[in-house]
Amino acid sequence: MPPADAPKHLFSYRKYWAECFGPAPYLPMSREEMDALGWDSCDIILVTGDAYVDHPSFGMAVIGRVLEAQGFRVGIIAQPDWQSAEPFTVLGEPNLFFGVAAGNMDSMINRYTADRRLRHDDAYSPNNEGGKRPDRAVIVYSQRCREAYRNTPIVVGSIEASLRRIAHYDYWSDKVRRSILLDSRADLLVYGNAERAIVEIAHRAASGEAIREIRNLRGTAFVRKRIPDGWTVVDSSTIDTPGPVEPPIDPYQDTTETSECKTKQSEADEVQTVRVIDPLSARKLKLMDDRCVIRLPDYDTVRKDPVLYAHAARVLHLETNPGNAKPLVQRHGDREVWLNPPPIPLTTEELDSVFELPYQRKPHPVYGDARIPAYEMIRFSVNIMRGCFGGCTFCSITEHEGRIIQSRSHDSIVREVENIRDKTPGFTGVVSDLGGPTANMWRLNCKSKAIEENCRRLSCIHPNICKSLNTDQTPLIDLYRDVRDVEGVKKVLIASGLRYDLAVETPEYVKELVTHHVGGYLKIAPEHTEDGPLSKMMKPGVGTYDAFKKLFDKYSKEAGKEQFLIPYFIAAHPGTSDKDMMNLALWLKRNGFRADQVQAFYPSPMANATAMYHSERNPLKKVSRKSESVFTAKGLKQRRLHKAFLRYHDPENWPMLRDALKSMGRSDLIGFGKKHLVPPRQPAGWKPAKAKGRMLTQHTGLPPRRQR
Repeated sequence: MPPADAPKHLFSYRKYWAECFGPAPYLPMSREEMDALGWDSCDIILVTGDAYVDHPSFGMAVIGRVLEAQGFRVGIIAQPDWQSAEPFTVLGEPNLFFGVAAGNMDSMINRYTADRRLRHDDAYSPNNEGGKRPDRAVIVYSQRCREAYRNTPIVVGSIEASLRRIAHYDYWSDKVRRSILLDSRADLLVYGNAERAIVEIAHRAASGEAIREIRNLRGTAFVRKRIPDGWTVVDSSTIDTPGPVEPPIDPYQDTTETSECKTKQSEADEVQTVRVIDPLSARKLKLMDDRCVIRLPDYDTVRKDPVLYAHAARVLHLETNPGNAKPLVQRHGDREVWLNPPPIPLTTEELDSVFELPYQRKPHPVYGDARIPAYEMIRFSVNIMRGCFGGCTFCSITEHEGRIIQSRSHDSIVREVENIRDKTPGFTGVVSDLGGPTANMWRLNCKSKAIEENCRRLSCIHPNICKSLNTDQTPLIDLYRDVRDVEGVKKVLIASGLRYDLAVETPEYVKELVTHHVGGYLKIAPEHTEDGPLSKMMKPGVGTYDAFKKLFDKYSKEAGKEQFLIPYFIAAHPGTSDKDMMNLALWLKRNGFRADQVQAFYPSPMANATAMYHSERNPLKKVSRKSESVFTAKGLKQRRLHKAFLRYHDPENWPMLRDALKSMGRSDLIGFGKKHLVPPRQPAGWKPAKAKGRMLTQHTGLPPRRQR
């Protein structure tokens, strides 16, 4: 059956009988805590790679508290020793299912640098201690849960599962891996912010429905043997082939158009056909009434053929709008991995309720006085929204949270600030951030619901800001002022990423920001200065940065403050040549920037830029054997060179840069003058620094097993 298109209100379900126990001070992590609560068992046990912090910025706390509000008894196993199944039995067997997550970060990105070096710290662990979670944590934890209780259903989620829901390029093994559903042997995968899906799963499981039989739920993926009868398959598994007289849906249609498919029955043999319907007719159809699924190239094909991998990535990203997305299916051997369309975004009322559940806003007492850096960073901050319509190709926010902005209400945000003031230890009057994925997208949405539901653009602001997008940020000004006026609040900072191309659309917002909410420095992310890489990033040109800087400097001067912009840049992004990096370095020197830390492009699973990195094709345009080729710096030597250009001022990089400039025919940039990039020789007494960390050589996804 196709997914239902009208979601129930998140908190409208009849509560489960265990509601009588009431909310727990903290979700229990031990049998002793369960006994103190009067529980004989947990209905649901969440396994996570993060330390348990009962705060709405931590995914497992949110899911746990949302399920608790539905009446379920929820326990948490945080950062278990994965060497055996025993630590997964500490709370007993759950009555309904295990929920397995890697944590707030992908476990591989958490443990390794962009140069594949092992990190020795972990901001989501007590005392910043590394090594508290395994590589590919979702797979490992799921397998241990299965060892502990063979017949207990497993539901996997978190950003790690979201970004690996289909066949995906894996940077650390340098190969295309199959869907994580198969490797984890989970019964169901939930992707994105999964409140709607997990609540529905819990209630249906509690009513006796087998989780492995739940097939019509948005925001989920599962494995089945074959396509059910009665469905129409739109075959998008090949490219550059002649189409039939009546063609299937074009996955590369113009972003202002929407195509739908219908099933019609032949009088003779009930043959299913697919045809393109004009947009006017398509809008009259209810999206999920169409039993239509798009077939992606299968796993074995994309594993061997990078061009078809890029094609699959393009199709997937064009099917991410909850208003018009179709289910996707991808064959893995003799099984089909089926992806239902994305979840319907939460309403403001629902999002308020999620954030106002009875969180302690502190780490679990089991950690004592240990510091958890990720908690320290967000302790006095407030998340005001979800989602991002920027579409930056290197970022995974859109793939996980979606493009439609989900905003909390003004009053709910003010209440949380008051809650921080009254209940969070150590609050001195400084709110460290009012933000989210993007600080200034709060309440910015499409002006037309119909246009929003039919749109297939990958970004609302690239290459230009869509004329249907509301860009008025004056409500955010009012919010900032009201939070500043909360008794006990002395300062409100904005630390989340800022879209400066949006900010300049409302100069009054820039003035308010600069006058009251910058602590001397404001971090923004132009990412590059050259058109080649910027077009592959889907980021605005440097002229927009100049326009924002002009306003920033103007309003800082008017406020009588000396304040500075700190721009962030990415090295070695697909589409970036050595010349591009050289020009960026020259721009940095002209503008007096000396970056202390730089970031090389990190190919996270499922991102469009990762598809470029692997395939050397551009999935932002139609993919074919003859389509645009994308140059990508892949070798360690060239990636280090690109990073060296960003730190042109570091003597450690001068020998490499001198060699590169000579080979590029730009020896004129070597010298001691203002127009030179690097000097012709090293400083007196200079010695190269010793290399730190160890190089990653192999990943198996599982830890070594103990000898028995």
